[in-house]
Amino acid sequence: MRFEDVAIETLACEVPPVTLTSDALESLLEPVYERLRLPAGRLELMTGIRERRFWAEPMPASRASALAGEKALAKSRVPRDQIDLLLHCAVCRDQLEPATASTVHQLLGLPAHTQIFDVSNACLGFLNGMVTAAGLIQSRQIRAALIVSGENGKPLLDRTIETLLNGTFTRKSIKPYFANLTIGAGAAAAVLCSASMAGTAPRIVCATVETDTSHNHLCQGDSSRGDGLEMVTESELLLDAGISVAERGWERFCNETGWSSETVDRIVCHQVGRAHQRRLLAGLKIAPEKDYITYPELGNIGSASLPITLCRALESGAMHSTDSVGLLGIGSGIVSMMVAVQA
Repeated sequence: MRFEDVAIETLACEVPPVTLTSDALESLLEPVYERLRLPAGRLELMTGIRERRFWAEPMPASRASALAGEKALAKSRVPRDQIDLLLHCAVCRDQLEPATASTVHQLLGLPAHTQIFDVSNACLGFLNGMVTAAGLIQSRQIRAALIVSGENGKPLLDRTIETLLNGTFTRKSIKPYFANLTIGAGAAAAVLCSASMAGTAPRIVCATVETDTSHNHLCQGDSSRGDGLEMVTESELLLDAGISVAERGWERFCNETGWSSETVDRIVCHQVGRAHQRRLLAGLKIAPEKDYITYPELGNIGSASLPITLCRALESGAMHSTDSVGLLGIGSGIVSMMVAVQA
């Protein structure tokens, strides 16, 4: 997929105010740690995640998305009444019906002509939304789109803590719940439009996809008893499979863009943790200094992880106007999408 006239005109993020450190989380699980003789500090040591953030109050996905969306619209030069498409791309949603995008649309006061719908593809949703909008902009079907994602991992974390404290787990049987302890919360939003409307904003130039659904059983989440969330992950198998898909995806990406591990200036990836980062960079042969990370202080924020990290990289000055940037997304399923951005 190639694009000649699509820009990320504005990017904004909302980071929740409440910090939960890995040490504090382990303290909540102290009875489990003692019974299984797990060493304190294990969580941060294995994941590289020192802390994660959560909202100070109950936060539906629509409201979190609207917070980031309002920030993006306030920064954007695109008038609110020219937003022709709104995509809500989070793992979290308010309910099955209507689309969470409908509440976001109402909260943001977007015009009646704005098309709305939800995009759901695990942690890859935001990139899927960007590429979907880019295609509509490139084909001149819309002028501008607002992509939003509001994630709240607190219900999943709370249910996981309850499950582990009340269960009789072994060191082996507890493993599928371990990934839940890395989850955080946050929101991101982007305004995409034609390059002629965006000035010097970063351009989306290409996107590629690599899919292997034979691994779709390795990470599965669902509602539990109607009042919470549950997720089980075969982390080691998922890591192996994900890296294999990403390696094939990177080869496809480099063939399509003409870039290489040596020539790409910067990458921004979905933020899983230390093991994933190290394996990914080694597999793609990309120098660690080219990767911009947020997982040590934010953890894994689902579909919002990559756009929040990209937003922070831009705001910090870590990207320059001539940089070639690879956005490397992956979602359980397993799907890898890679997007080439010329900053």
